[in-house]
Amino acid sequence: MVQLGKVAPGILLCLLIAVPAWILGNVWPIVGSPVFGILMGMLITLLLPNLLAVPRVFGDRQAFRLEDGVKYTSKKLLQYSIILLGFGMNLYHVVRVGGQSLYVIVFTLTASFVTAYFVGKIMNLDAKVTTLIGVGTSICGGSAIAATAPVISAKDEDVAHAISTIFLFNILAVFIFPSLGMILGLSDQGFGMWAGTAINDTSSVVAAGTAWSDAVGNNNALAFATIVKLTRTLMIVPITLVLAVYTARQARKNPQQATGGKFHFAKVFPWFVLGFVFAAVINTAVDSAPLFAHLVVAGKFMIVMAMAAIGLNTNLKKLLTNGFKPVFLGVCCWSAVAVASLAVQRITGIW
Repeated sequence: MVQLGKVAPGILLCLLIAVPAWILGNVWPIVGSPVFGILMGMLITLLLPNLLAVPRVFGDRQAFRLEDGVKYTSKKLLQYSIILLGFGMNLYHVVRVGGQSLYVIVFTLTASFVTAYFVGKIMNLDAKVTTLIGVGTSICGGSAIAATAPVISAKDEDVAHAISTIFLFNILAVFIFPSLGMILGLSDQGFGMWAGTAINDTSSVVAAGTAWSDAVGNNNALAFATIVKLTRTLMIVPITLVLAVYTARQARKNPQQATGGKFHFAKVFPWFVLGFVFAAVINTAVDSAPLFAHLVVAGKFMIVMAMAAIGLNTNLKKLLTNGFKPVFLGVCCWSAVAVASLAVQRITGIW
């Protein structure tokens, strides 16, 4: 049972960081609020390294540490935010339009994970960082990383590595994809498929789709890319379930290390993903009630809070020291996804 008095101060700190990060993310959507949140959190920890660990007392209340609430935000609040995002998923639209892109998505997922596995092995990169970058590249950037991190028990520094890597390629994609699509001679549907399957974050997909649509004078590519991206986001569900099963098997092999002597599948099963699916079913049945739009916004804001918490728990100096390998892995995964998407489109006649 969580003691509210112990975690509330840390949660409040994350909230105070998330507010300006949210504002900055709306001003510069290409960067995104989660990136601002994690950067601001890391900067605060760099300037005030003992902020979280030092016990504090207000009045006659019991002593608390800010790190208790910060850890709660980076773990539990992060899971609740994923559930709320489900209220923005209309399964009818995904099945109607996104079904056309399913085979492309399957190939790009495979390309990303195979590339991540082999490049990660060759570079001797931490398995959890490799998994997070592979998931973030193949599915939906920060949201996929946020959903996967608790399933594989990733450290906050692992999440910071993955988020910063994904952010870099989100920025590059917005500038590169529209021009490269024109050079390749892609149709509106072809570019929408490419952007929706090969660009990581939803905001970057929208930005690239908007740039293309402005250039050609219609919104066909933008609309198609957005639906494809929503379909791709649903891949969070099977991927996290597969990772949960894999984590369970590893825990059974070494129960002492995994859970202190006794293994429980319920501890590694991503229950919050079921909440995400349930929320999507409700949203589809009710047909996007206005209340649900506010719940989605709340979920996105909670992700910013969680990223701020992760930033507070991250050693920026260590992150910069070990930063090359994750970025190189990101280059390989992103290239594999982009090429795989184009190759499948070429073979099937979309391009």
